[in-house]
Amino acid sequence: MTDDLIHNPKGGMPRLLEIMRRLRDPETGCPWDIEQTFATIAPYTIEEAYEVADAIEREAWDELKGELGDLLFQSVFHAQMADDAGMFTFDQVADTMSDKMVARHPHVFGDESRDKSATQQTVDWEVQKARERAAKGEVRVLDGVAKGLPALTRAVKLQKRAARVGFDWPEIGQVLDKLVEEAHEIKDAQDSGDHDHVTEEFGDFLFVAANLARHLKIDPEEALRAANQKFIRRFNQVEDAITASGRNMSDADLAEMDAIWDAVKAREKAAD
Repeated sequence: MTDDLIHNPKGGMPRLLEIMRRLRDPETGCPWDIEQTFATIAPYTIEEAYEVADAIEREAWDELKGELGDLLFQSVFHAQMADDAGMFTFDQVADTMSDKMVARHPHVFGDESRDKSATQQTVDWEVQKARERAAKGEVRVLDGVAKGLPALTRAVKLQKRAARVGFDWPEIGQVLDKLVEEAHEIKDAQDSGDHDHVTEEFGDFLFVAANLARHLKIDPEEALRAANQKFIRRFNQVEDAITASGRNMSDADLAEMDAIWDAVKAREKAAD
């Protein structure tokens, strides 16, 4: 067996596939890679997808190539495990995607006119996806919404599906009223002392919050990521102020930290 391809810096996709095959070789491969399963690798796949999104959000273009490579490796890993089990190959994965793209773009690869808007193409895309779901026996309105999606994203997708058949609030004000109602129900559940009930009502609150984001045409995951970053930025400034006085964060009380936080917030708003 030659290692020429393995060590060829310009070996491209064949090199990566061969590396993965060698890693999974039951006799000469890596013990860790050999013992992995679809279930054990899936969390890494999700993590790598988020790291791609993070690099894009930060416009870290020098990092994006590597992050895309990490995500590609996850697909290669899953495909190799499937190949080992006699299920399908990486080439079949690629062919499946190619077939899907050709079928969903008859205005590019077929005889359908390209003379339509991006909005109309989105509508046509959804129609084609509905046909594909029906062909797989997914005939109910909410069938086929992936369970592994982040919960807020899945909530929005479920709500969009329901809205297509008219199950939706027509006014944003109604969604806001429902959000207030759900907040009161959390308080009532908390007063009851039933933690499971509190958890259920909090889930309802988040579900309606996701619905509000949809009505406002906001990606709730993106909005929450931005809020997380804002919190980190402001908290770091609070920490800097405390440590600049020669103390640790544990030496400051909440009132002092709140006062610094308010000052940081005021500076940011004044700078906008």
